[in-house]
Amino acid sequence: MNARTLILAILNQQAASGYEIRKMCVEGPYCYFIDISFGSIYPTLARLEADGLVTSRVEQAKGKPDRKVYSVTAAGRAEFVRAMAQPPARDVFKSEFLLVAMAAEFSTPECIAQAVQERTAFLESQVAMIREQIADCDHPGILWVARYGIHLMKCDLEYLKYHRDDLMALAASALPERVAAE
Repeated sequence: MNARTLILAILNQQAASGYEIRKMCVEGPYCYFIDISFGSIYPTLARLEADGLVTSRVEQAKGKPDRKVYSVTAAGRAEFVRAMAQPPARDVFKSEFLLVAMAAEFSTPECIAQAVQERTAFLESQVAMIREQIADCDHPGILWVARYGIHLMKCDLEYLKYHRDDLMALAASALPERVAAE
């Protein structure tokens, strides 16, 4: 997926400014798909508009600068449908926490406990954020994806809860060897 497809996905749901698109991609329902920056949003919107896939209008607000709001066209909707028919690329998952876990024998039980505690807090905050985002949502696709995300994070939390001590034991088991080597 690329910025073009993600922006069309958003505009198929609602008209939005570049700022609103960025906000939805950072802390909203679209933050789980791809990373997107202002540096790619505005040039992509300009290309989409030049290609006739979106239109824009200027909205004026009292005491605020004008804002450009984009809407998808019928051609943009058709382009989005074509893009969704393509097989998705493989998911990319990167986690610094997993590197800490993999190398637990080079750490201390206290450091591992802290890493697990921070990971747990992060996952719990993500679950809460998703629940808050969908509180008033009635879009079936967004609800399905949100529930899927919550399920995955709950599985992570459950695994951490039941296997935290195993990871801490791994850190503790190599501690005497590390102390002797110093």
